[in-house]
Amino acid sequence: MRLAELARSGRAPELPLHIELADAAGPATLTLLRLLRVLPGQRYVGVAQWRGRRVLAKLLVGGKSARHFARELSGARLLAEQGLSTPALLADGLREGEGGWLLFEFLEEAQSLGDLWRRVAHQPLLSGAQQAVLGEALGAIARLHAQGLWQEDLHLDNLLRCEDQLFVIDGGGVRAQRPGQALAREQALENLGVFFAQLPIELEPYIEELLVHYLLVNGEHALPLEALLEQVGKVRRWRVRDYLKKVARDCSLFSARIGAFGLRVIRREAMAPLQPWLDELDGRIEAGHLYKTGGAATVARVELDGRPLVVKRYNIKNVAHWLKRFWRPSRAWHSWVEGNRLDILGIATPRPLAVLERRWCWLRGRAYLITEYCGGQDIIARFQPYLAEERPQSPPEADLLALDRLFAALLRERISHGDFKGHNLFWDEQRQSWSLIDLDAMQQHHSMRSFARAYARDRARFLRNWPADSALYRLLDERLPQVPGTCPE
Repeated sequence: MRLAELARSGRAPELPLHIELADAAGPATLTLLRLLRVLPGQRYVGVAQWRGRRVLAKLLVGGKSARHFARELSGARLLAEQGLSTPALLADGLREGEGGWLLFEFLEEAQSLGDLWRRVAHQPLLSGAQQAVLGEALGAIARLHAQGLWQEDLHLDNLLRCEDQLFVIDGGGVRAQRPGQALAREQALENLGVFFAQLPIELEPYIEELLVHYLLVNGEHALPLEALLEQVGKVRRWRVRDYLKKVARDCSLFSARIGAFGLRVIRREAMAPLQPWLDELDGRIEAGHLYKTGGAATVARVELDGRPLVVKRYNIKNVAHWLKRFWRPSRAWHSWVEGNRLDILGIATPRPLAVLERRWCWLRGRAYLITEYCGGQDIIARFQPYLAEERPQSPPEADLLALDRLFAALLRERISHGDFKGHNLFWDEQRQSWSLIDLDAMQQHHSMRSFARAYARDRARFLRNWPADSALYRLLDERLPQVPGTCPE
């Protein structure tokens, strides 16, 4: 195969692929064994075999390949020239009208700091293990900045640990200000803002403490905390907007088919197992464990290769109901967007995996939402033992602290749930947090005034889960944050 043919191979070319390339030693065949990242018709990154050794191959095709190749090559050379640890570039080339290639040393058994962070992310904030991962990352960023470089696409997955050494990868995102001289303070702050904006917002109070790891390596500039926090907030807001655009289009994260006769958006990581039975959802619902039947919605737990999932079908009850629903986004779509909003904001909810709408000439009918299954207890069942009046006890402090964090997050993001009954709040054992479900009425408010009214309703509905004269009610009423002007002091 030639590079020009690869450009037409789509998102999932059949492997192994044999591609004819050449370097200074002459022509040779690159055998692509496994794909790691694909942008169809533009970029194919994967593990390959080249001249008897395993390499990481970046194959750039399409109309912009020359520009992308130049950027990748420049970034890789900048990292190497400034003495930063980065995989060795073994071969590269650009063939006019076809595309370019860069072949890097393959780091066997390397782990990204992103993978290491995901293992410790649910530990108590700034635990020793978390601080070790973030400190290592900030040290690497400081070394980049000290040499006048920065990584535009700065995230933990672009830092690989291999045999106790940390490598910077993805030269395509590397930029230089004055190679060999420390980066200007403004650019350093902007780049650090990109890094911190991707971490849980609960870590924000610890940013000053974490910066010590950076300053120990690169103390060239004082970094004012207020300016850094402003940059973090700016990037975080952009990331949410950008992510919510992606949930409605075909991209590396989601597969989307939207047209006059149907809508189908699937999270790519779940696409392979889900795809075969999406056309049989009604049968799967009937065969599953039904939680709710009839009316406006049917909810069932189903099994997919031994993995429990939840399917919620939004029904059309009659012609009058259809006339109210066909012209506006379905409740399944609304829940899909809001579930993904919570996901990017780090607020626990069963991860949305797919959304479907039946359509006829754009007129909407039945709709379906598929999410992960949250198997814990709801808050009513979990707090039931603490309602005994003869010997009242408080729920575990871990449960109450998790509730504090949830309400603080909803206040911070100005999000109202709309139906805050206890059966919509489940304990997530793995994350040690409360997970929100049933997001049909969820809303993020632009004005504090409208949020205050909605929050007051949410808070009152939540407290009504327990008798007003119970010790549990009084405890929760004291702990739950109030919005000025909405609740009595």
